[in-house]
Amino acid sequence: MFEKVLVANRGEIAVRIIRACKELNIRTVAVYSEADANSMHVQMADEAICIGKGPSSESYLRIDRIISAAEIADVDAIHPGYGFLSENAHFADVCDSCNIRFIGPSSRAMNAMGDKAVSRTLAKKAGVPTPPGSEGVVDNEQTALAVAKRIGYPVMIKAVAGGGGRGMRVAHNDISLVKGYHTARSEAEKAFGNSGVYVEKYIENPHHIEFQIMADAKGHVIHLGERDCSIQRRNQKLIEETPSPLIEGKFKKLRDKIGKAAVKIAEEAKYTNAGTVEFIVDDSGNFYFLEMNKRIQVEHPITEEVTGIDLVRYQIMVAMGEPLKHSQSDIKFKGHAIQCRINAEDPFNDFRPSPGRIEMYYQPGGRGVRVDTHAYAGYTIPPLYDSMISKLITTGRDRRDALDKMQRALSEYMITGIKTTIGFEQAILQDPNFRRGVYSTSFIEQLLTGPRRELLEEKA
Repeated sequence: MFEKVLVANRGEIAVRIIRACKELNIRTVAVYSEADANSMHVQMADEAICIGKGPSSESYLRIDRIISAAEIADVDAIHPGYGFLSENAHFADVCDSCNIRFIGPSSRAMNAMGDKAVSRTLAKKAGVPTPPGSEGVVDNEQTALAVAKRIGYPVMIKAVAGGGGRGMRVAHNDISLVKGYHTARSEAEKAFGNSGVYVEKYIENPHHIEFQIMADAKGHVIHLGERDCSIQRRNQKLIEETPSPLIEGKFKKLRDKIGKAAVKIAEEAKYTNAGTVEFIVDDSGNFYFLEMNKRIQVEHPITEEVTGIDLVRYQIMVAMGEPLKHSQSDIKFKGHAIQCRINAEDPFNDFRPSPGRIEMYYQPGGRGVRVDTHAYAGYTIPPLYDSMISKLITTGRDRRDALDKMQRALSEYMITGIKTTIGFEQAILQDPNFRRGVYSTSFIEQLLTGPRRELLEEKA
């Protein structure tokens, strides 16, 4: 058993990891920037060490400072959470060289799945379908144009590194392809330090379906079902649910088929610990591998709620060398869970961040309601990081029950002093198409650009 774990992150995920460690009687060390001195995770941890100024480039992304803090505190392991250094293979290697356990996949598995172009090749080797596109990185616009001509428009230009919707552009013709190619490369370089992009066929009105997997060091891999993450703005998720209305409604046989594909990919990569394999599914039930996220996901709570399995605790146990305690046949799904990301943003001003001081904070409760957050009344949301305030999760006996609880919970949630997405998400949940589970990744864009925008603003 680990005696002490350093949490190399901030915000709600740092709080979540600290809670899991406390339940395992593991002492925790928080690292924080000067901007996060009053953050909840700093107060909750057994020890806290400041690692630099506010910008993440001077704190949460500084491997040297995090390792120094880990050595000063004499920790056994580091949990990276999500974002920041969570998918940095070099960081995992440095931890290993310092005899500190990295709670996540090996650097070898990260390298295998970290480059999206390489991971597509691995998926093909595993017999999993991928969208038609370039064989690897596209080095110039002439090659990009040739690929587009071969597979046909529309196409998607995508960064080989990173995620979160950055370094991605859709092109419908040669002119938009050339512009999008250079924009995506520039954006990817700034965000990930890697300007590499590839080109693939853009599936119009796709459904974004991802499968949670867990793997141990002995090669055992299981999946814990799917999450539907199609409600997105600017390719960033806003509302997630499990099971997927698409699979539960039209394509029930897909769950087993895609789940086995996710496990095959993890096995091919010799993956360990928690991960998420992402797919797109079209209206005909065809599915294609997108990428693998090599960390715990923001939306992991809804999987926990329907399976009854603590994924962060599982991560820690696997990192200690424990074998999986479940086989695939042990995984049972009960009920329906939905998550709304409550962000400090203005939905009707291009989701512009709204940092500032929270004047009043009251979160909902009651049966079937869970709130993962680091916020409180008087807390100031800094402008330097992700705008997430909390994750609101509701669980019901079926989708309608979970939706009704979410509507009630959102109506109770009170945050003043800043703008939030609460009202916007209330309006989405009242949309008849969403209530029926009929939506794709273009759902929010269509709402905000179509005739329903005024009605949406009124409801929000």
